[in-house]
Amino acid sequence: MDFRFSEEQEMMRRMARDFAENEIIPYAQEWDKNNEFPEATIKKMFDVGLMTIGIPAEYGGAGLDYVAQNLVVEEIARGDAGLCVTMAANTLLGPDPVLIAGTHEQKQWWYGLQNEGVLSAFCLTEPGAGSDAAGISAKCVKDGNDYILNGTKQFISNGGVAGLYTVFATLDKKLGSKGICCFMVDRHTPGISIGPKEDKLGIRSSNTTSVIFEDVRVPSKNLLGGEGEGFKICMKTLDISRAMVGAMATGVAQAAFEASVKYAKERVQFGKPIASFQAIQFILADMAQYIQASRLLYLEASSKQDMGLPYTAAASLAKCFAGDTAMKVACDAVQVYGGYGYTKEYPVEKYFRDAKIMQIFEGTAQVQRIVIAGDVLRSM
Repeated sequence: MDFRFSEEQEMMRRMARDFAENEIIPYAQEWDKNNEFPEATIKKMFDVGLMTIGIPAEYGGAGLDYVAQNLVVEEIARGDAGLCVTMAANTLLGPDPVLIAGTHEQKQWWYGLQNEGVLSAFCLTEPGAGSDAAGISAKCVKDGNDYILNGTKQFISNGGVAGLYTVFATLDKKLGSKGICCFMVDRHTPGISIGPKEDKLGIRSSNTTSVIFEDVRVPSKNLLGGEGEGFKICMKTLDISRAMVGAMATGVAQAAFEASVKYAKERVQFGKPIASFQAIQFILADMAQYIQASRLLYLEASSKQDMGLPYTAAASLAKCFAGDTAMKVACDAVQVYGGYGYTKEYPVEKYFRDAKIMQIFEGTAQVQRIVIAGDVLRSM
């Protein structure tokens, strides 16, 4: 495997890092404290192309490969995981069903709006359906040349700020996965309402709400793929997104690691910096190992995506390992800081809170282990 980045990949990584250093990191603590959605920063991200990295070049986007996309994700997550969730939900997760199953006309419509600065969201999870994606209850009923949507989607990233939704609903719950359809939905369609903003443990700068659909009329031309193909589109979308979450988790872990190294060099106990103590050195060494392994796993999955090779198991490995790494490294970072790490004066308690979601969304750590174990048992 060639571990060197192309010129474009390295350029995008550096651009994202510079943006994070100058436009995100100085403000992330305040966004977190105030549960603030940073609209002005998001506009700047649109201006420099960071909010459209997933749009193909033929539709006006950057046309980046998956390696470059996920390098950007890691750098933005290093700055602030919440803002990275907003970016990823908008340019990668929300539009992925369109990328997978959209016609040329559908892509023109969707990407055209995104290029104008319209945010998007992926509407799958429901109050009664999380890991069991095939168990959704939101209904779609054919009515002439339209479909009527009814149901509630829960924990939707960008739910209250998006102008475009990819929405999953079922023709008949008795059909299970075979009854699910996927639609492109304009937020301004009558019948759509937004629930209260969730007051979350971490990723607090992201907007997370429920989205309620009451007799929402969607034109048949907005159906992605055919009737009953929604579950397949959903699974392909989640496969694509898991390497991205691995990159996001790696970014959180990297931020916690850098803060720990800096603090260990500055904090003096027993007359010398705590970085001189082997106990602290071993913690930092373990952090470095896990982070580098996480990075290599998400890059492997991303490379397989770019090469058109099977990547489902690789993406689950990346997502699962990197999610666990983010939690471990953030926890150890608090330990390095000691009592100070338990206060909001320092950044590591935020990394600790941000890290937990990496083990939950886009398929829990336990679901990833099911996928990984299935692949192991089939291949050996």
